Amino acid sequence: MQDKVIIFDTTLRDGEQAAGTRLGAGEKLELATQLAKLGVDVIEAGFPISSPQDFEAVSLIAQQVVGPTICGLSRAVEADIDAAGKALKKAKKARIHTGLGISDIHIVGKFKDDKYGKTLKDKKEKALAMGVKAVKRAKQYTDDVEFYCEDSGRAEKEYLYRVIEAVIDAGATTVNIPDTTGYSIPEQYGQLIADIFARVPNVQKAIISVHCHDDLGMAVANTLAGVHSGARQIECTINGVGERAGNASLEEAVMAIKTRRDFFGLDTKINTKELYRTSKMASEMLGIAVPPNKAVVGNNAFAHSSGIHVDGFLKDPLTYEIMKPEDVGSPQSTVVLTARTGRHGLKHRLTELGYKVSDDRIEQLYQRFLDIADKKTEVFDEDIAAIVNDQMRTVEPVFELQYLHVACGTGTLPTASVKIKIKGKDAPMIAAACGDGPVDAAYEAIKTAIGQSPKLDLYSIKAVTGGKEALGEAIVKVIDNDGVRFTGRGISTDIIEASAKAYIDAINRMVGKAGTEKPEVKAEL
Repeated sequence: MQDKVIIFDTTLRDGEQAAGTRLGAGEKLELATQLAKLGVDVIEAGFPISSPQDFEAVSLIAQQVVGPTICGLSRAVEADIDAAGKALKKAKKARIHTGLGISDIHIVGKFKDDKYGKTLKDKKEKALAMGVKAVKRAKQYTDDVEFYCEDSGRAEKEYLYRVIEAVIDAGATTVNIPDTTGYSIPEQYGQLIADIFARVPNVQKAIISVHCHDDLGMAVANTLAGVHSGARQIECTINGVGERAGNASLEEAVMAIKTRRDFFGLDTKINTKELYRTSKMASEMLGIAVPPNKAVVGNNAFAHSSGIHVDGFLKDPLTYEIMKPEDVGSPQSTVVLTARTGRHGLKHRLTELGYKVSDDRIEQLYQRFLDIADKKTEVFDEDIAAIVNDQMRTVEPVFELQYLHVACGTGTLPTASVKIKIKGKDAPMIAAACGDGPVDAAYEAIKTAIGQSPKLDLYSIKAVTGGKEALGEAIVKVIDNDGVRFTGRGISTDIIEASAKAYIDAINRMVGKAGTEKPEVKAEL
C-alpha cells in the first residue's frame, strides 16, 4: 500500500452545508486559494447543479486555483453529472464525485416509486445499475471519477461489496465509503474498510476513501481507523464543520498522522504551518467560532494553567506538549495565569515582563496574586504589573482596611460602613457614614474611623484590563495641613474597594510622612 494519504477537503461543499452558513462565489474562491496554499490534494468546490451561484463558484475555482484537483459533486443523475462536467471544464485537474445511497434505509426511503422496482431486491439492483451508468457518464468529462456509497456505515455488506466492484469496473478511480450518519464506532468502521480490501476482487484498481460524520463524536477516530485498515484518502473539513454535528476535522486527522507517524507510517502533503491561519479564515468566513478547547487550532491548544502542568512545561515543553505550536502555525505556547498556576508560573511571567524579584518578595506577590486570581478567570500581564507596582509602593501601614460595605441605588442615600485596624490598638475602629455617592460615602466612613481629614486633591479610576472581571486601579492624592501631597494607589476587581484602598494608602503615606510632592513656596508680599 502507498505511504501517502490523499487529503480531500470538502469545506466548500459539505462544510458549507452546516446550518446557518453560506459562502458566495468570491468567498469560496478566496478560501479555495488558501486551501491550495495549505496543500490539500483535492478541493470539493461545490454541488454545481444545486444553484447558479454554486455552479459559478465551482467554475471560478476550476479556472483560477492551481495545484489541487478540483472536484464537483453530483447525484447519480445525468443532469447533475453534466452540470459538474461543464463547471469543471477549465480545470487543469478535474474530478466528478457522483454516487447514491446504498443502505437499505436509503434505498427504501429514496426509491419509493415503483419505477425503481417493487421489492427491495429489485430497487437495489436498479440502484446498482444507476451507479454504474453514472460513473460511465462522468468518464465522458474526466478520467478522474469518484463514486460515493452513501450510508455505507449502515449498509448490508455483501451488497456494498457488489456496488464497489461494479463501479470500479465501470471506471471509478476512487470509491468513497461514507459513514454518512456518524453511526459507526472505530473498531467497526476500521473492520469495514479491511473487509472491503479482503472481499472486493478489483479493489486495488481504485483508492478507497473515508468520509465520516461526527454525530457520536467519533468522526476523526473512525477516519483514522479507516486509514489504518488501508484507506488512502481522507475526506474532511477545516474545523470539522459540516452537516449536523459536522465532519472529520482536517487539522486533527492530519496532525494525528504526522504526530503518530510511528503508528501509522504515513504522510500527507499538507503544509501544517498553514493550519492555524486556514482555521481562522474558515471560522471568520463561515461565522462558526472555534471552541477554545478545540484540538490543534483552539486558543487553549497550547495554553497551560495548572501549577503542575506549568512547572513541567517550563522545565521541558515535551512534558505536556506532543506537538509544537509552530508546527501548525499557531502563536507560541502560553502560560495562562489563574489561581491554579502556582509560584513557578508567576515567577516565570514576572521574569518575562522584566521584573527582578527576590524569593522573599515572590511570596508576598504570590499571596496578592491569589487574592486577585480568585476573583478573575484569568490574570493578565497588566494585572501583574499593577500588583507589582502596588506592592512596591507599600509603606508600613498604620491603618488597614478589614471590612467595607457600601449600599447605594436609585432613590437611596449612599451609605458605607468600614472596619479599620489601627496599628498599636487591639480593637478595630468601626464607623458608618453617608455621602454623595458610594466612593464619597466610603471616604467619609474612613475619615470618621481613623480620625483623619485630609483634603482630597485628585481621584481617578481606570480599568487595568478589559472585560467584566477587569482589575480596577484607583489613584488618590490627598493634601495634609502643611500643603504636602501624598499619592495612594489601590487595585481590586471591585472599583469601590480599589478606591477605598487607594485612599487609605495615601493616608498611610501622609501619616508616615512619605510625601511625594513638596508644598508650594509662596512669596511673601
